[in-house]
Amino acid sequence: MIKKKPELVMPAGDLTKAEYAYKYGADACYCGLAKYSLRKAEVDFTIPQIKKAITLAHNHGKKLYVTFNVFAKNNYMASLKKDIKEISKLGPDAFIIADPGIVHVAKNSTKTPIHISTQANTTNAESIKFWKDYGIKRVVLARELTLREITEIKKQVPKMEIEVFAHGAMCISYSGRCLLSAAMTGREANQGDCAQPCRWKYKLYMEEELRPGQFFPVSEDDTGTYIFNSKDLRLLEFLPQLTNAGIDAFKVEGRNKTENYLATIANAYRKAIDNLGTAQFKKQLPELLAETEKIAHREYTSGFIFGDATKGETYSERSPVENYKFLGLNNGNTVNSLKFIPKNQIKVGDKIEILTTENVFHEKIEKMYNIDGENIKVANPHPEQNIITVKTTNDYPSYSIIRKRVENDKQRRIK
Repeated sequence: MIKKKPELVMPAGDLTKAEYAYKYGADACYCGLAKYSLRKAEVDFTIPQIKKAITLAHNHGKKLYVTFNVFAKNNYMASLKKDIKEISKLGPDAFIIADPGIVHVAKNSTKTPIHISTQANTTNAESIKFWKDYGIKRVVLARELTLREITEIKKQVPKMEIEVFAHGAMCISYSGRCLLSAAMTGREANQGDCAQPCRWKYKLYMEEELRPGQFFPVSEDDTGTYIFNSKDLRLLEFLPQLTNAGIDAFKVEGRNKTENYLATIANAYRKAIDNLGTAQFKKQLPELLAETEKIAHREYTSGFIFGDATKGETYSERSPVENYKFLGLNNGNTVNSLKFIPKNQIKVGDKIEILTTENVFHEKIEKMYNIDGENIKVANPHPEQNIITVKTTNDYPSYSIIRKRVENDKQRRIK
């Protein structure tokens, strides 16, 4: 019997995405200012927006964590001290921090609880004892630990909250400590500006010592060479073991991901967590695993949880797999219809799925109208595209996600 359900912590790249994450089951979201995050290009939060996100969370009985997980250089510190104090006054539920210097600033200038980020590379119980003695509330473990190691750590520090990443993209370097981007493009990953060279396709050449200047191409397989390109993490099926190990929170990666991703993954993990300790977990697991295949992703892996993750962990394509196309977000509560701005092409005759917080529904498009009420056969995504209306057999609530399977059941790689 599960004594306490672990917390589900979802990413939020902006306020709207936070709304979807909470709606579909997140207990908490994490966000941050671009200059202090490891997601400069994707993060769209200002201090006023963080204030709104905190209000949104607390109005729904949820939590909001603010990240300061950049590895700060000295020129960051003046503005960082000011912003930490200002954000602390807004009432976030915790700061997520990797840099000990920023931990020191936050600890000595605010009363906001602190979570140690996975970027701090915490891999042993003694490190956690150090953070506990410093007054830290929670540690997000490094992704490189096995289930056995996680279990041993929790036994040695049972009163410290322990969080692990359960789903999402992974960096090939140790807990994100990567210098490839800086070396190859001048963009520093540890300052939140990663160019993701680990995802690039490489050409390797071999030179024999006695034949200088004669280069022989070496490839991983017929698709090319992707020696740094990690698969995506998915631990959904192993939540019972992790919960029995004493894990307090499961985190999902993806502050740059869409509302479709957030809703789909939050919904799957929420249902799995709610079913922990019951026969329903095993019964519903195939359906929930299938749901995780309906968002763009690289091939899944369980990472280091069961030991050596050095074999078969690289993904042999630069582009993720997309089995389903994200069509749009339902605009309000609708009666016998869906109203949305199309994200991908949609046409009369398409069979679509609608994900709600309650279930997945299926419809076939028989009639479709533009904003002027005129019959249309096809709608395409466009920067100035207006809302279209699709007639349906059911009513649908706000926050419904509309999607369709890729034609001919073939996987499509996103370019």
